[in-house]
Amino acid sequence: MNLFDTHAHLNDEAYDTDRDEMIQRARLAGITLIVNIGFDLASSRQSIDLAERYDLIYASVGIHPHDAAGTGPGYLEELQELARRPKVVAIGEIGLDYYRDLSPRPVQRKVFLEQLALAKKLQKPIIIHDRDAHGDMMDILRKEKLGPAGGVMHCYSGSWEMARELLAMGFYLSIAGPVTFPNASKLKEVAARAPADRLLIETDAPYLTPMPYRGRRNEPAHIIYTAAEIARVRGMEKENLAQMCAENGRRLFRIA
Repeated sequence: MNLFDTHAHLNDEAYDTDRDEMIQRARLAGITLIVNIGFDLASSRQSIDLAERYDLIYASVGIHPHDAAGTGPGYLEELQELARRPKVVAIGEIGLDYYRDLSPRPVQRKVFLEQLALAKKLQKPIIIHDRDAHGDMMDILRKEKLGPAGGVMHCYSGSWEMARELLAMGFYLSIAGPVTFPNASKLKEVAARAPADRLLIETDAPYLTPMPYRGRRNEPAHIIYTAAEIARVRGMEKENLAQMCAENGRRLFRIA
């Protein structure tokens, strides 16, 4: 299969003992591309380092809402410098997280808006994190508009009604391991109904492990279970689903 894991955190310490082996398992599972995600300046630099070490890995750089309160003067300038590196394909993950509230909400919104503006300036797609913040997120996106480079709602968790509005704005929707859970009826509906040219798949590894490995460390090779479930609800062969989503990811991230 031709699989593209559009969102993973392979610099996480969970892989410190077997990173090379884990990436080899990904290759053997049919994964041809991975976007490794930054969530602060340090992890963004690590993401670039990984991308420069492995041919199948590309990088994103950004400040996660959890880390928004830790930004200091000059962070945007450093982020801009990192974003210009050759294998950096997006700004992310950025957004709002009202579930854990690890940064004050006004600070989350400020840093999110600053990074949206940076992505437009650099003509980079955005990778959005949205957890329990749908109202404020949609208000911001309606006002600010998506830049011409586009963007993706990572690990989509909203309703089909919200998905329709995001699709009208030009977003891609990325589906992760929870679609394999038996009680994920809303997510299965989104996966079934999303337009063929706007659907992506991801692991968010080492998090959000799909069935049958739920509760254990996730890794890119497990994306085959997510792809199989999305293919099932769409009535497709999993190889065709994987190819379709890989082409969508290449188009969004402008990877030849």
